[in-house]
Amino acid sequence: MAGDDDYVYDETTGEWRPASEMAAQAAAASEVRDASGNLLADGDAVVLVKDLKVKGAGQTLKQGTVIRSIRLTDNPEEIDCRHDQIRGLVLRTEFVRKR
Repeated sequence: MAGDDDYVYDETTGEWRPASEMAAQAAAASEVRDASGNLLADGDAVVLVKDLKVKGAGQTLKQGTVIRSIRLTDNPEEIDCRHDQIRGLVLRTEFVRKR
């Protein structure tokens, strides 16, 4: 382990890797992308790509429904959103496309 870069043990690969490489990998993993691969950010508007039955609300959100001002969560596969009739709606990113 030579050089001026710190090394960190990567539990998934079982190897010692440079800390800068691990940080870059963590940053890439935290990016939130929609079903088409577009990068999502807080405040974006998205469109549903599939009809979704909403548990507990007894209704279905139709394909093409626009959801405005999303918020990103700790999970890169989920976004927090508000709809006119449904509060506290959490959608999977695989079912939305950036508008």
